[in-house]
Amino acid sequence: MVLPCLLTLAVGAGALALMGGLPGGETSNTDSRQSVASGVNDTYGPWLRKAAACTVVTPSVLAAQIDQLTGWRDDTGELTGEQGIAGFTAAQWRTWGKDDDGNGTSSPRDEADAIMALGRQDCSLARQITDLRTEGTVNGELVDLTLAAYAVGIREVTEAGRVPAGARTYLAEVKGLLPRYETFDQEPVTGGGPADAILTAPVSTLVITSPYGSRQHPLTGVTKLHTGVDFAAPQGAPVFAARAGQVVFAAYTKAYGNRVVIDHGTIEGKRLETTYSHLSALGVTGGQTVSGGATIGQVGSTGLSTGPHLHFEVIYDGYYADPQPWLATSG
Repeated sequence: MVLPCLLTLAVGAGALALMGGLPGGETSNTDSRQSVASGVNDTYGPWLRKAAACTVVTPSVLAAQIDQLTGWRDDTGELTGEQGIAGFTAAQWRTWGKDDDGNGTSSPRDEADAIMALGRQDCSLARQITDLRTEGTVNGELVDLTLAAYAVGIREVTEAGRVPAGARTYLAEVKGLLPRYETFDQEPVTGGGPADAILTAPVSTLVITSPYGSRQHPLTGVTKLHTGVDFAAPQGAPVFAARAGQVVFAAYTKAYGNRVVIDHGTIEGKRLETTYSHLSALGVTGGQTVSGGATIGQVGSTGLSTGPHLHFEVIYDGYYADPQPWLATSG
């Protein structure tokens, strides 16, 4: 009886190979994902770009997440309750789901609706992570922290202060899939604010020593987004508020040293904040109202810093933006 069974299995396996391989097998799974990915450009590409509505989350990140979650297959839900290509549960869908393609139905099994819902969820997490980074509560690459929050929750990331151990496998798998979907990414958006510059210089002379963008940190050696601009300035030089507003944070943090965050209210319906870090001394306190050009502290090298300078950031609508287009003087 053993030989006939083996022959039956061999014939069955051969038939499956002709039909595309064994279910769950490594080769067939890869081929399936690659064939789906090759067709995504026509069917899902526009929705991926539309769903990437914040600067932290790119179309390739969304696509890699979906690939990691389901391999772009809508065959989940029998045991876990997760449905559709983005694996939403019914409870999650009530929070994030909408009828984005206007077909009259909001469903996690509708690919366009699922992609848009995942984008909303990720961007909400990215906004919370940005706030935590601004406060100095967590440290690390924004997209890594956002993906970690997706995997294990904001609370666990906050408690760890970085990407927690429980999220590292998920993060590695998603990042490993990113190259497959990089063609979906548009040109990086470095601005994000009104066309007319509305901020004044935070230090007397704007000499940039490190611009906004990806860079290797000089102390940690980690390559990540440099979320602001570093301006050269001598120790003790005055630091000015770039616009009138209310001080919402003025304290010492491990990474930023002495740090001030000013809320300038809304511009075109979106909140605008500026931050000033590594100060040698704080000249304001939380809750204080300041006018544009008021001295709020002094240049220093506190926190993770290699020498006296001002690290200046712009946060618009909850996300970091390149400060240079916002400044009325380019130095």
